[in-house]
Amino acid sequence: MLKWIALFGALAVLLTFDLWLARRERHAGMTVRAAALQSAGWVAVALTFGGVMLALLGGRESGLYFAGYLVEKSLSLDNVFVFLLILTSFGIPQADRHRLLTWGIVAALVLRGLFIVVGATALHHASWIAYVFAALLIWTGWRMFRHRHDSAGETAFVESLKRRIPGRLGTAALAALVVADIVFAIDSVPSILAITDDPFIVFAANAFALLGLAPLFFLVADLVERLYYLKTALAALLVLIGIKMAAGELWGKLGPEVSLPLIAAVLGVGVVASLVREREREPATSPMSGR
Repeated sequence: MLKWIALFGALAVLLTFDLWLARRERHAGMTVRAAALQSAGWVAVALTFGGVMLALLGGRESGLYFAGYLVEKSLSLDNVFVFLLILTSFGIPQADRHRLLTWGIVAALVLRGLFIVVGATALHHASWIAYVFAALLIWTGWRMFRHRHDSAGETAFVESLKRRIPGRLGTAALAALVVADIVFAIDSVPSILAITDDPFIVFAANAFALLGLAPLFFLVADLVERLYYLKTALAALLVLIGIKMAAGELWGKLGPEVSLPLIAAVLGVGVVASLVREREREPATSPMSGR
C-alpha cells in the first residue's frame, strides 16, 4: 500500500508541474528546443523512478518496469500522431494544446488504471484469457504492418470521432482524446500484461510513458517522418509479445533479462534502419557541390 501512495503522490506532483508548464507556454509558446528538452527530462524522471525501484524492490521488478516502459513509450510515438490529427481537426490553437493534452493524460491514467485492474484480475482467475490477449496483439501487429506507411486508418478514425462527439470545441476535443486512448489501451495494456501481470509495475510503466506525451506531441510530426520503419518495428514487437504471452502459458514466462534486451533490439533495429534510410535520402555533398 505504501508504494501505491508514493506513486500517486509523485504523479500528482508531476502532473501539477506539467500543468504549470502548459500555463507558462500558453504565453511564451512551445519551441522545438523546449519540447526536446522537456521530452528528455520526462525520460530522465522515468529512469529515476526505475532506479528507485531497483534500490527498493530489486532487479527483477525494475527490469520488468523498464521493459514495460520501453514498450509503452514506443507505442506512444505512434499513438500521439492520432492526437495530433484530433487537435488539428478540432481546430485547437497551439497555445491550448499542452494544457488539453495534460488533462487528457489525467483521464487516461484513470481509465488505464481500471483496464489494468480488470486485465490483471482476469489473468489471475482465468489464465486462458492470456491466449485472447495474445491473439489480439498478433492481430494488431499484423494490422499495423499492413498500414505501416500510410495514415488513412488514423484519419478516418479521427473524422469519425469528430462527427460523433458534439459539444464545445475544447470539451469535444478532450472527449475525442479520451476515446482514442481507450482504443489505444486495448492494444497497449495487453502488451505490458504479457511482460508482467503485477498491477503496480504495469500502472507505473503506463503512467511514466504517458507523462512525456505533451512535449512529445510537438516533436512527433518530424519524428514520424524520420523514423520511417518505426511502425514496422512496433508491428514486429506486438507480434513477438503476443507469441511470448501465449508461449508463457505453455512453457513459463520469460524473465526481464530476456524481455528487455529483446524489446530494445527490435526497436533499435527499426530506429537504426530509419536513420540509415534518412541519411541515404540526403543529397550527396562534396567540396565541389557548391559550384
